[in-house]
Amino acid sequence: MRVVFPRLPDHTRGYALVERDDRVTYRLGGGPASAALPHDLVHLLVEDSLAISDGIWGAIAGGVVFHSMTHVAGRRPPHAAQRSAAIKRQYGPALRRAELLGGFVERLARGGFGSRVDADGVRRLAHRWLTTEPDLVVDPAAVLRAVAALGEAAGRWRVLEIGEEYVCRWPAHRRVRLDLDVARAGSAGRRSSAGRRGSDGRRGSDGRRGRAVA
Repeated sequence: MRVVFPRLPDHTRGYALVERDDRVTYRLGGGPASAALPHDLVHLLVEDSLAISDGIWGAIAGGVVFHSMTHVAGRRPPHAAQRSAAIKRQYGPALRRAELLGGFVERLARGGFGSRVDADGVRRLAHRWLTTEPDLVVDPAAVLRAVAALGEAAGRWRVLEIGEEYVCRWPAHRRVRLDLDVARAGSAGRRSSAGRRGSDGRRGSDGRRGRAVA
């Protein structure tokens, strides 16, 4: 998967173009453009550095379409919306862990925890700041490599001219795989809801078709 982050004038709305391996392209809306790394680029670099396959970018590569994504080009596969919803159900906890871990690494990279942090410092800070994920195993060496990757990328981003691009590649093997049992359970639930009718003979509000993006 190819992801392009254009350097835009400061204070304009940033975005990324996500060109999936199935040749479908989405525009991923971001926050205000600035000399700082875009939030979505931070998460891509952190998840790539830590070889996370079930995080935000692994989910996008596997077919998730978040509400901030707009279809741009390419033929979407059949039942794309259902697949996206099923993946979110299956990988919800993993997506939350990836979001939390990305924020932790970003704060480390920006010096948000004070002076230079070594491996022991990473362990202590992780124990303190990642308390909502007690089962999350943090490899301090890998985290420090991710911090270094963010530092290197931040330097590259700062020198980009307006109109230039920061291009990333997400490996094809690092994407989520949908458990068919989860997909079938979701389909069964939708059929059950769609079959219920209100007292006036019309479908109830829970019987409406879901949106293409969640």
